[in-house]
Amino acid sequence: MKKNEVYRKYILIILSGVLWGTIGMFIKILYAKGSSSEYTTFLRMFFGFLLLFLITLIKEGAGAFAISRRMLFSCVLLGVVSMSINNLCYTNAVNRLGMSLAAAMLYMAPVFTAVESKLLFREKIGPKKTLALAVNVAGCMLAATGGNFSGISVSAAGLLFGLGAALAYSTQTIFGRLATDEGSPFVVATYNFFFAAAFTLIAARPWTTTDRLFDPEILLWGFLFGLIPTTIAYILFYSGIQGLTESSKVPVLCSVELVAAAALGVIIFDEHLTFASVAGMAMILFSIVLTSGITICDS
Repeated sequence: MKKNEVYRKYILIILSGVLWGTIGMFIKILYAKGSSSEYTTFLRMFFGFLLLFLITLIKEGAGAFAISRRMLFSCVLLGVVSMSINNLCYTNAVNRLGMSLAAAMLYMAPVFTAVESKLLFREKIGPKKTLALAVNVAGCMLAATGGNFSGISVSAAGLLFGLGAALAYSTQTIFGRLATDEGSPFVVATYNFFFAAAFTLIAARPWTTTDRLFDPEILLWGFLFGLIPTTIAYILFYSGIQGLTESSKVPVLCSVELVAAAALGVIIFDEHLTFASVAGMAMILFSIVLTSGITICDS
């Protein structure tokens, strides 16, 4: 793959991370409207599936949904593990550890992805990549916590849920790479959200968690949640990882999500950033630049 094409894919992945940075905004708005965390998760998965299905049907036709068993299995893993289990574990981690520590644990995912990529794809983890990972993880922890861990309650169950969320999140790049290697990003994303919505419906039973299932405002914001940081973001993400030879770089590039989320918090919710948070975001951006500068083989 030529360098220009690689950098174009990097840009797509970074843009998907920026859109994922709006997730917290939608969650806050939906919570304020009276939606539960389970129903909010389901709305995102359901509208994401519906939109992706219609876009794929119009763009590629019904025949595109005929896929191999290998690709179908990868999509099942993406939907169940990388999406549903990730979201459910993360929600439980937030409830038990608080947002700061849960977010810090989630962004251990780049390390897990690097190890998984080495085991599965025999990717090399050289000095530059190791430095980029270390700077990224440290930056994410600072940005998420503001450097203040005081008052954080730690429970064994919470730590296990946090670890589970990070592991599940780390598999997104691995399973996504396996699926997009032989199929369209649109088709992969559609199947991904079909299985995610189905699993969330069965496991979380969202209809039992709120009495505002058909509230017009909640449905409208749920639709936008399914459009912006879901449908558009995942089309960009899967288009970006398709054909890339180094999966371990992807979570580092996606970590721009944390910077985008912090910027939105300041602009929309009048949140204040500490010096440690700003330093952490600078470290994240530096790790992304460092990662993007690592040479990928040309062919």
